[in-house]
Amino acid sequence: MPVYRAPVKDTLFVLNEVMGIDRYANLPNFANATPDMVEAVLSEAARFCSEVLAPLNRVGDQEGCIRHADGSVTTPTGFKSAYDQFVEAGWPLLTAPEAFGGQGMPHVLGMVMEEFLNGANQAFAMYPALTQGASAALLVKGSPEQQATYLPHMLSGKWGGTMNLTEPQCGTDLGLIRTKAVPGADGSYAITGTKIFISSGEHDLTENIIHLVLAKTPDAPDSVKGISLFIVPKFLVNADGSLGARNSLSCGSIEHKMGIHGNSTCVMNYDDATGYMVGEENKGLAAMFIMMNAARLGVGVQGMAVADAAYQNAVVYAQDRRQGRALTGPADPAAKADPLFVHPDVRRMLMDAKAMTEGLRALCIWGGLQIDLSHVAATEEERQAADDLVSLLTPVIKGFGTDKGYDIATNAQQVFGGHGYIEEWGMSQFVRDARIAMIYEGANGIQAMDLVGRKLAQNGGRAVQALFAVIDGECAQAKSNPALADVAERLEKANGEMKAATMWFMTNGMTNPNNIGAGAHHYMHIMGLVAVGSMWLLMAGAAQKALLAGTGDKAFYEAKLITARYYAERMLPDAGALRRKIEAGSDAMMALEPAQFAYA
Repeated sequence: MPVYRAPVKDTLFVLNEVMGIDRYANLPNFANATPDMVEAVLSEAARFCSEVLAPLNRVGDQEGCIRHADGSVTTPTGFKSAYDQFVEAGWPLLTAPEAFGGQGMPHVLGMVMEEFLNGANQAFAMYPALTQGASAALLVKGSPEQQATYLPHMLSGKWGGTMNLTEPQCGTDLGLIRTKAVPGADGSYAITGTKIFISSGEHDLTENIIHLVLAKTPDAPDSVKGISLFIVPKFLVNADGSLGARNSLSCGSIEHKMGIHGNSTCVMNYDDATGYMVGEENKGLAAMFIMMNAARLGVGVQGMAVADAAYQNAVVYAQDRRQGRALTGPADPAAKADPLFVHPDVRRMLMDAKAMTEGLRALCIWGGLQIDLSHVAATEEERQAADDLVSLLTPVIKGFGTDKGYDIATNAQQVFGGHGYIEEWGMSQFVRDARIAMIYEGANGIQAMDLVGRKLAQNGGRAVQALFAVIDGECAQAKSNPALADVAERLEKANGEMKAATMWFMTNGMTNPNNIGAGAHHYMHIMGLVAVGSMWLLMAGAAQKALLAGTGDKAFYEAKLITARYYAERMLPDAGALRRKIEAGSDAMMALEPAQFAYA
């Protein structure tokens, strides 16, 4: 049976010693996030995730969700009880606004909670995550009446939420949407159409589900400029807030998926269902992107969290399993074989996982902090700077983070050898579950194009120039410290590769747009490598400071310094190879005719 232990100690190290969130105690939402409070919250969250949710992860994978003849859906055994405990403990309200009954804690703590939930049980974690995304859209775009009607119950977890974008004929190209919204005399709309791949579309966890649905009004432009957003509740809500009649929508089927079996991914049918417009007509895409941007960061966290869970199990197995002898001679002469840990190739896979997972955790926490600062920092300049950086790195956290998360999960499975391919060990579930994170909320190729085709040039390149400057400043400061100099120099070189790749795009992208498309994936990975590298430089500095002070867990801090060195030596050099791939351009990639790809 797979195990999961929420990484409380590592998370507290990043929050307190690396990011220093106590510096922001004077800002709204941070006043209550004292070190003692944060530790108490995370410790209890870890207990719930490790003891309640993790044991249900394999149950969800084996049982899946069941659709009944009446269109209702039952979640796997134990999910309903666990969700009730989740709501009763107030976890959905952790970062919700106090005006709607929330605890008003910083968003960065919500990011940490997302990691713990996904590491323990990714399929379960998707139910509240979709609700949070729908709530975020209503908080920004909903009318006061809509907010009063829906948000208290959604934010508390009493009601669920979804987002309905994809249709059988359209995924990324939302201009192809066919779902119609016909206005009625009472101000509502009749919504008709079919949506597919709707996570948490129907289930038995909440008493109502509030669907946010993209549709087109009759006279709307037949493009992305004609999309509106609608609230379409499973049960209509009466004027007094009670639940009324069942709306005319249903789950037509549950998708048969590679993984995340415990989440009900539905085909949703709307047949003149009653809906209510959110925001302005034909401006629905902007509202939906509020959900999408939050979800993309959340999926980046998800990729890292599942990788960490797989890594944890690989470490346990490598400690217990004995095979062969160390290349330098028997490590345990009294036994017939040595543990897997003596073999460099096993170490390679585990060190890759440790370095990337811990680095991505720091980057995700940094991203959560930037979201907070973009709203509550003391000056407009600070708010804008935080927003610039997190907007630039959102596609990187999602795309690079989930690419690497999947790689880590497969390598963790590899550590088990043949046993990793056997279902009872549970490693295949991590691989299968991790795979979806590279696809949904915008496939990673779309993330790369968003980064290179839109984010780099935005505001005259202000954000990427700021990122260059931040990393250069960190490297310059660290190079004077002998303990950090090598890591800083290697990071500075990788940052230089990213600058060169950026300049190449500026020179060659305008003349041939395919050059941008051909190099986008590689550029996203350069930026991911450099961003995670900057986190390792910060973590190494915090670890050395703690060692010099002589307080805390010496072995923990020494491991941080060694892992930072490993990342710098073994991973940052890839930035040069990626730059050279970018500079190869698109000629060979685009030269073959489609018929030449097929065998005769």
